[in-house]
This record gives sequence, structure tokens and C-alpha cells, in this order.
Amino acid sequence: MRQRVFKRKLYEKMLDWKQDKDGSTALMIKGARRVGKSTIAEEFAKNEYESYILIDFTKVGPEIPALFDDVSDLDRIFMALQFYLNVTLIPRRSAIILDEIQECPKARQAIKELVGDHRFDYIETGSLISIKRSTRGIRIPSEETRLTMYPMDYEEFRWALGDQTTVPLLEKAFSKRNNLGDAAHRKIMRDLRLYMLVGGMPQAVNTYLDTQNLSFVDSTKREILDLYNDDFYKIDPTGKAASLFKAIPAQLSANVYRYRTTPVIGDVGHDSLRAILHEMEESRTVNIAHHIDDPNVGFPLTDNPEIFKMFVCDTGLFVTLAFADKEVTDNIIYQKLLSDTLPANLGYVYENLVAQMLTASGNKLFYHTFLDNNKHYCEIDFLLSRAQKICPIEVKSSGYNAHKSLDLFCEKYSDRIKDRYLLYTKDLKKDGRLLMVPVYMTPLL
Repeated sequence: MRQRVFKRKLYEKMLDWKQDKDGSTALMIKGARRVGKSTIAEEFAKNEYESYILIDFTKVGPEIPALFDDVSDLDRIFMALQFYLNVTLIPRRSAIILDEIQECPKARQAIKELVGDHRFDYIETGSLISIKRSTRGIRIPSEETRLTMYPMDYEEFRWALGDQTTVPLLEKAFSKRNNLGDAAHRKIMRDLRLYMLVGGMPQAVNTYLDTQNLSFVDSTKREILDLYNDDFYKIDPTGKAASLFKAIPAQLSANVYRYRTTPVIGDVGHDSLRAILHEMEESRTVNIAHHIDDPNVGFPLTDNPEIFKMFVCDTGLFVTLAFADKEVTDNIIYQKLLSDTLPANLGYVYENLVAQMLTASGNKLFYHTFLDNNKHYCEIDFLLSRAQKICPIEVKSSGYNAHKSLDLFCEKYSDRIKDRYLLYTKDLKKDGRLLMVPVYMTPLL
């Protein structure tokens, strides 16, 4: 199978780090497993330096990790690395990649001395779960610039398929509030559904490009989910984190206003639950939407830690998780999902997609619920903060003519509202003050 190196937006941020910091910090690339951290680190070093050393701590023998036990003599360490790995390092023109650094905590602790020496640049990668678990008892360096890497976003996915034009055209259409027309809209929705099914994990995208077979893609995604399951047991050996993750599709499809933890893991103390949720969120394997009791600028001020919704970091993984009752998801199911003919309410899949798109665009996830006059719960799916005002978002996969919750919310908090959006599966359209936006334009909000 061909191993491709995909174009990623993080690369530009890495270039900024190299130019702005000039070796005064190490670059730490954070993110979930299999999002492409190691690949982009090596590609960057290959392109931007005259030479580089790659140390994958999951593969090297014990002699290399042992070098970092004592960093009082850096000359000795650099000489040994060059001998062991047969690479010549050039001061200020070479990089050292510390890949899967969670496997060698002493190497991360040594960053302060390595950066202070200023001979070379340093790029660290590692999964957040493992990094957190393996850094107890060591000094975490402050000399790190940290970037978060997410699964491939929709534009990066289109790049991988050879499409450089769709997203720039969508940006122009959105800025002018122009609709696309039926034919173009149908094509882009089909392209978007393909992204929802394949997802943004580079391995899954690579499998799709090689095979065009969605069942093979599904098998690749199941391997990734197995890795995540192993990591969840590192967070919580009792299996509660793993259970919370597996129940995400069921919780979202139940259409309730919060994640109900008790049916999944029983009655767990608030402190224990918060600790598990914090590590799950830090792992970037999930995106958590936090409930805001008072929807106003400064969302974290009224964040209710006991009410939340949870999404899978990648909608492709979400789809596989949703059909985990079968050993392999049948290609016919994928084809029906792709053609939008599967007889199921897929609103929760679109909600997971919107959560993923908003997160990848740099937004933290917040939502709000309130009681209407009949004491029924109304929910605003997502809230954005823009220019001292708030922008409520409702997500619809069907029945878009009814948006009672959004209307009541905007009436109740009219003085706080900047823009109001309904994300749905139709073309761009205005309805009074409401902007009805096709879901593929979510990153442009």
C-alpha cells in the first residue's frame, strides 16, 4: 500500500515557530493517536533543515534512552546520537525529532538543557494520554511551543483527493452570501458525506485512495479505535473511560440535552468523573461541548461541569463506532450513507461533524439549554463568541423549516445576539435575520 504524505495546515504554523523562536523553544506537537504527528514532524525536518535525526522511542534500543539519564555532557550525547544513527548534525541547521516522547520521560525533561544549548532545533511528538501518564515525577519543560494537531479537516481531505478549488470557492460564496445552485450543492454534499464516512485520519484516507473500498477503510478505522481503547484503559483501568467513549453514538442518537453517565458507568463520584473527563478531553480523542448556564460573552464563567455533551474527534471514527455491532461495517451501509438513502435519523452524525469542524477551526465547544413556557427543554446546539456578542447555532439534518429553540433563544437574549445560524443540508439561504448555512460551510462561521 502506498504511503502518502498529505498536505496539512499545521505545517505553516511550524514554519512560524522555526522563524519566530529560532531555537529558543522546542516544538511539541500534541494530538490524538494516528492524526499524523510523526509524519509531519519528519516531513518538516526533511524539507526545512540540512540534516535531521529521528528518534522513535518505541523502536530504538535501550542505549539511546539511556543517553538522557544524565545531560550534564551534551557533547557526549550528540556524538553518540550521530554514531548510533549515522547522521551528521550541523549547528543551527539540523533538527532532532523526539518521536513518541512519552516513552522516554527523561528526554522530555532534558528539553530545558537541550534548548539552552541552542545548537539544534527540537521537535517532540506523542499522544496526550501517554504523555500525561508518563510525566509524573519529572520536570515539565517551560521551553516548549505547543501546537495541537487534529484529524484532517474538510479542506485537507479535499486536498488529498486532488481538489484545490472547492473550499476557496465556498469562502467566496459565503462572504457574498451567494447560494451555489442545486447541481453544485448536491455534488458538494456528496463530497461531504464521503468525508464523513472516511474521516480525517490519514491512514483511513490513504486506504480509501488505494482501494476506493469503504469496507477496507472501515477496517483501518477499527484498528485506530482499538488503539484508542487501549489508551483509555491507561486513563482508567476500570474501563469507565472506554465505556464513556463507546457510548457516544448512543448518547447522541437518544437526542437528550446532556450525556447521561449513570446508565453507562453507574454512579461515579463527581471528582472521579471530572478527572476521567479531563484526561479524555486532553487526549483529543473526544470533543466535549460544555453547558453554559448564562449564555453571554465569557462562556467559561458559567460553565456547568456536570452537564456536557461528548463527540468523537473524527466523524469517520464516529460512523464506525456507531455500527460497531458488526465485525465490519458492510459496504452497502456505507453506500447508502454516501447516497443519503439509509433509513435512519442521521442528525447526530451531522452534529458530530459540526463539533469536529468547529474544533478544528479553533473554537471551544459550548451549548445552552433552557425551558420554554410549557416547561419543555429547548437546546442551542453550539454557541460562538464573536465581537462581544454571541452567535447561536442550531444543527438540522431534516425538518429545517422548524427552528423553535433558536427562535425562542434569540427572542430571550436579543440584546446579546450578533448572528444566528441554522446549519443544514440545503443550499445557502437567508430567512429574515436567520442565515441558513449548508453544513459544509461550518468552518467559515
